[in-house]
Amino acid sequence: MPSPQTETFGPEPQSPKEPVEPQTPARGSRRSSSGKEPSAHHENAMRPGLGTLRRALSRASQRAVTQATKEDAGLLWRSSCSLFRSFRRALDEGPAAGQSQVAAVPEVPSRVMDGGSQPVSPGLGPKELEPEAGRKSVADLITERQLLAAFEQLQHLETRLVTEKTSHTFEQDPTAFARRAMDVCLHYDGLAAEIGAIVRETLGSDGVDAAALTEVARVVRAEEEAHPATPADGDFLRTPRRWRQHWEEAVQRSAQERVQRAGAGDTSGEVEGAPGLAQLLAQLGGLVRHDLQKVLLEVQPAYAAAGFPAWETYLSAFHGSVAQRLQELANDAHGCEQLYLLLDWAANVYGSPNFLGTPDLALPTKPLPPLLPPDVWARLESDYTSFLETKIAGCLESILQLERSRWAAAEAPDVLQGLYRAPLSVDVHMLVAEHVKAGGAISAELEATTLRICARALGLFVPRFEKAFLESGAASEPHLGSYINACQELRTSLLARFPGTLEELEKPLVATTCSFQKHLLQGLQRDIQPLFRVVCTKGWLTQDTLGPLMDKVVAFAHHLEHVAQPWAQETVQEVHRYVVREYLAQALRPRERFRGAERVNGSQKMSLDAQAIGDTFQGLGSEATWLDRAILCVAEILGETCKDDIRRHLETLIQSYPDIRRDHILAILALRRLGRRRNRSLLQHAGDLLRAAAKAASSGATGDRVLFEEIEVPTSVDVLITCI
Repeated sequence: MPSPQTETFGPEPQSPKEPVEPQTPARGSRRSSSGKEPSAHHENAMRPGLGTLRRALSRASQRAVTQATKEDAGLLWRSSCSLFRSFRRALDEGPAAGQSQVAAVPEVPSRVMDGGSQPVSPGLGPKELEPEAGRKSVADLITERQLLAAFEQLQHLETRLVTEKTSHTFEQDPTAFARRAMDVCLHYDGLAAEIGAIVRETLGSDGVDAAALTEVARVVRAEEEAHPATPADGDFLRTPRRWRQHWEEAVQRSAQERVQRAGAGDTSGEVEGAPGLAQLLAQLGGLVRHDLQKVLLEVQPAYAAAGFPAWETYLSAFHGSVAQRLQELANDAHGCEQLYLLLDWAANVYGSPNFLGTPDLALPTKPLPPLLPPDVWARLESDYTSFLETKIAGCLESILQLERSRWAAAEAPDVLQGLYRAPLSVDVHMLVAEHVKAGGAISAELEATTLRICARALGLFVPRFEKAFLESGAASEPHLGSYINACQELRTSLLARFPGTLEELEKPLVATTCSFQKHLLQGLQRDIQPLFRVVCTKGWLTQDTLGPLMDKVVAFAHHLEHVAQPWAQETVQEVHRYVVREYLAQALRPRERFRGAERVNGSQKMSLDAQAIGDTFQGLGSEATWLDRAILCVAEILGETCKDDIRRHLETLIQSYPDIRRDHILAILALRRLGRRRNRSLLQHAGDLLRAAAKAASSGATGDRVLFEEIEVPTSVDVLITCI
């Protein structure tokens, strides 16, 4: 009698070439003993085996109906195609084509026997995949996920079927063999589908079924041991089912589905203030981290009990899926921020040792390929740097606009730690440091590229800023001092922090600093230049004309106290040199000539002025003490009562100031009004000294001190008389 568990689920699928036959109840019917002409009653009597299979597949499909994939359908399709090709080959090897029982293949019913059925002749009709009394069918075992038990029964049936084929049991009825083989193969496919369903459910929210995973690992290994290699005779029943490959593909599909599900629908707009791409990457990282932790802590131990390398397979599957998702996102990324988000996530989030929550669970790097291929990574970096150039230029333009607003509001710069401070330096430092740090977090190459971009952008910005400031009309001493300090900070801090990369920025910064220093000095010079006109005049002899001039110098020097070194020292020395130079220039081309007592008084007055100038600048911190002898030497020559000592004063003057020229000596002697013979002797001696000084200057022994070279002395009648 047929098994009580056997059910009929409707007509069996027919080949397009097969005639559709009427279906009759199959329960309790048996095949006729003649074995020659199959009847409709006989046809349906063989249906219970396929019904059992349908029941198993139906139960499995109900659990995985929402998770079925094209790959599973392809597996069944490929298996069926292979099966039918094998059937055709089996039929071709059967009896002669003229025998009537072979002519109509679909007309012959079959039953697939279970582990308890006994082989019978085709004329008796073997039992299909039905259990013995008290035993479960293969379909029920698959449904209950007793995969190893189901496989053992299938392997037993497969062995018996191969034995019967070898013993030529089906020579008179090859279709019976084909149908029984189909039942076995379809149950194998059902078992494989159940493996895929278990894999898909593994990372779901219901938790990990460790027993089911162990069962999967054991049945895969059992199948590999049962079918180690393709048989030499090409028997499809004993062909390896490649369930390990099917399991790996299921793992890959599961990883792809979960990775693609991360952030779905949230890529546009913002979520809780975070940009869409940032939110998507955060969700992606959280999902992958959660799944890999689950695999490492729960899934891997279940598989490891059966010696199955689950961790490596899952890790490779997720790694490949994440790489694919990132490449898709890279194709749609726009702007500097989005490109950087992708680079940063790949390098610092996914590539972090703490990605899985602790360094003890860090992702291995050696067995995995790069997350993004080198060409994709290079393209992302190239696109990012292109956007970065525009962004940095825009940031510098914004800095310039902020400074313009301060000029327009006439805001005085702050004094911090004794120095004028402009926000310019802080803004530029933050801009460069932020982008260089961001680039360095990705790679050393991107850091170097970012530095080059910053250097080029600043090299263009600094002269443009200088021009805008000087044209603004806001070039006061405090502002000039603050920007001198800013340029000095950029030179010392940026170049010291990034040595070997920002050297091209040195030249424009120095040029701009010198320009600001020049305008700072020009403002003072315009202010005190008129005060030199009273020097060496009649009123000068009796009035304190130097006091107002030096008061302005002292007031100007107070600003220099808030200017960074060495520019403050250089500026005060330049002011010192300017005062001495202009004083001498006025003395060597006086509006009035002194004679007798006036000349002596003028000499004394000039000596007092020289002392006052020297003391003032010494108090202001000027280190240009070499200037102190110039005015004093001229005063000594002008008031020397012993004419023979004039030669000594000239020697001191020429040796101290090698840049003095013959026309300067003539102008000084014209003030003294010596005789023609003495003048000629002094000029001849001075010529020898000037030639020696010129040789010393050409060798660099006297340094770069310049004073008389910038004093123009016009040729007057008195000077001509002195020469005669």
